[in-house]
Amino acid sequence: MNARAALVQAYAKLNLRLKVLARESNGFHFLETVFVRVALADTVRVRITSRGHALRVGGDQALIPAVGPAESNLALRAARMYADVTGWPGGFEIDIEKRIPVGAGLGGGSADAGAVLRALQALAPEPIAHDDLLRIAASLGSDVPFLTSEATAALAWGRGERMLLLPPFPAREAILLTPGFHVRTTDAYGWLDAVGIGESSTPAAMPLAALSDWNAMQPWVENDFEVVVTSRHPEIAQMRASLSRAGATIARMSGSGSTVFGIFGSLAAAITPDQPWEARFTRTLDEVVRPALSE
Repeated sequence: MNARAALVQAYAKLNLRLKVLARESNGFHFLETVFVRVALADTVRVRITSRGHALRVGGDQALIPAVGPAESNLALRAARMYADVTGWPGGFEIDIEKRIPVGAGLGGGSADAGAVLRALQALAPEPIAHDDLLRIAASLGSDVPFLTSEATAALAWGRGERMLLLPPFPAREAILLTPGFHVRTTDAYGWLDAVGIGESSTPAAMPLAALSDWNAMQPWVENDFEVVVTSRHPEIAQMRASLSRAGATIARMSGSGSTVFGIFGSLAAAITPDQPWEARFTRTLDEVVRPALSE
């Protein structure tokens, strides 16, 4: 009997490096980024039904209001797109237990979409080619291809669809500081365009060692969004300074914000950050993220 449901952990991501390059004539920006997964995750359950589509969101009640309407939810859009491309399934139900803050630069919605695509691939009687799966993912956003893969780290270009999958970075502990405001990605891109960031940027020639070692990566950690977001939200700089004082070897904003992350050799030696922002403790992962199937 074929499995009818899959349970998937939708892990958040950090951008160790995020450069915005030239903009295409259609308005999309080319990116260069280094992704790593972290062990903060939503739980996504996909169940195959004969007809109809349903999405239910639970979990951290403080996060749910920011999720938005079901029709714009990336997880639901991912499932519908998979069904449109493949002709299967006839129906599905998606349950999401939210733990990843929304609009925080951690890829929460993208992680849910990637988890749904992995679940459907695992359940499908005739899975599609991996390249076709990534094409669906890329149409949903620049974070979704990485978060659809089972990689724990990747160097990505273009709109995120071109990836070099990397071996895991050594496990490190981290503090994620999530302030009380969100940054819309479309707003952040608009701020970049207004000051011309990315118009003359070229991809970097990073040494191979930087793609698997924290110390070698450290000089290459940067985020083009950080300047324009910080100019409107000075708290970003304050959070970075707080994490650096606490002993973080790397302290940066992730994605287009608003989360700031600090990477630590050991949290046991870390000083508690001295500002009242919410702290979330996690680790980089060194494991795959395959679905668990059930009848």
